[in-house]
Amino acid sequence: MLRPPGIGVVVSAVVAAGAMGVLSGCSVVSALPLLEWPGGDRDNPDVREAAVLDAPHPWWESFDDPVLNRVVEAVLESNYDLATAVARVEQARARARIATAARLPRVQALLGAVEFDAPTNVGLGAQLEDLGLGNDAFAAFGFSLPDRLDQATYSAGAEVAYEVDFWGRDRNAALSAGAQREASEADYRAARMGVVVQTVATYIEIVDLNRQRGFAGETVEILREWVTLAEDRYDRGIGDIRDVYALRRGLADAEASLPGVNERLADAEGRLTVVLGGQDHAGLMGTLPDKMPVSTMAPVPTGLPAEALAQRPDVAAARQRLAGARFALGARRAALLPSLSLSGSIALQSPDTAAWFDPDQWFRNLSSNLLAPVFQGGRLRADVALAEAALDEATATYGHAVVAAAAEVEAALGGLESNRQRLALVSSFAEEARAEATLQEQRYASGIGDYRTFLAASQMNVGARAARASAERDLAYARLALHRALGGAWSPNAVGMGGTHREVGEPPVFAGERAEEEAEGG
Repeated sequence: MLRPPGIGVVVSAVVAAGAMGVLSGCSVVSALPLLEWPGGDRDNPDVREAAVLDAPHPWWESFDDPVLNRVVEAVLESNYDLATAVARVEQARARARIATAARLPRVQALLGAVEFDAPTNVGLGAQLEDLGLGNDAFAAFGFSLPDRLDQATYSAGAEVAYEVDFWGRDRNAALSAGAQREASEADYRAARMGVVVQTVATYIEIVDLNRQRGFAGETVEILREWVTLAEDRYDRGIGDIRDVYALRRGLADAEASLPGVNERLADAEGRLTVVLGGQDHAGLMGTLPDKMPVSTMAPVPTGLPAEALAQRPDVAAARQRLAGARFALGARRAALLPSLSLSGSIALQSPDTAAWFDPDQWFRNLSSNLLAPVFQGGRLRADVALAEAALDEATATYGHAVVAAAAEVEAALGGLESNRQRLALVSSFAEEARAEATLQEQRYASGIGDYRTFLAASQMNVGARAARASAERDLAYARLALHRALGGAWSPNAVGMGGTHREVGEPPVFAGERAEEEAEGG
């Protein structure tokens, strides 16, 4: 069986790479490398959207079928499942931006106007009256208080609040949200892979059913010739009626199989319409090929690197969720420690807007608070325990994803090789049947062969061609299974649907350290 050597070593390497940071035992988590996106700027929305929504290596084109290419491109543009997955990606991106914003200072502008209008015999005026400083006292100096006090005060300024992230709580929360964003984008790629695989499988089924319908029609025509020949021999007294009955039953069975083939074909076309988002598939399909494109396959490398498993969307999603769980645990642990918050404001206040730029009208204040959790009924400790359990779950999920991926790759490689061998054997038999049918046709045309032998050879030729078509279909399915198991393509220069193009053996590009540096830099 063709398989990558040391597949167990590959699995161990991938699992170890993902869990290494988890088991390090740090009080605040260290960096788990996150798979880098092609394009450079991770936080540029345009770059990230292009990286998620555009597959750099359309592996289905390796089938070398223009009709299939048109169908897949139409599906990627109109499928509702992919539209749903894109919406989930946008939600995850928004949550990541919210978490990142929590690490920055909060600045608010303020603008106010207060108008004071009250009688002088209340408030301060009443207190002056009680002290003997009312109008009578002021009259001795030649002036008196007005009956009402009217004053307007205008203010403008800014308030700033910032929590110093000493222990990395906000930083880890932002990194956790970023990892969840990466996981959501990997989920999109997994959904995209699933939709494309479903599309290709349905297309293969439609092509095969069309071919089988053609073979069934040829078989019916040959059996009708057999029935006519048997009836003629019986009418001339040299045939057996039992042969006539047997051939009629065979003809009836062959004719009865045609509606079943048509029904399965209609069902497959209906499923393709659903995948196409309701589009009419007839215009896209055009003229279907006469055979499966199984002879143009790129050779599978005898050794697959660890990143061949890590590039699978489901493995990448599990890896990012593991990273997110680690960072979430760091945030929960940091919440147990004291927090320092700073706040301040700078503003001006004046009864006249013309005096706003007078330095004497400006004021400022600055305050700081050091808060330490004392008693919250065990809520914070329970949050840590919850995060630890979530980390254990994510670790187990990641390990299972890698092991399952390795098993699928092995099964797909074995299935591909066995179907190749079967096709070679069936093709050899089909060539012999074709040669025999050609020979008997020539013998019958030259008058040295009988019609019954010619019909028998023709029927065997149709059966052999149908068997070869089935073997080609099974090989196409096996090839598709390997594409799915590897997460896309397996060519030496491009691995996967959404990963970075690189040569086999070149170490993958990681972004965990860069993400932490960006987080530290704010």
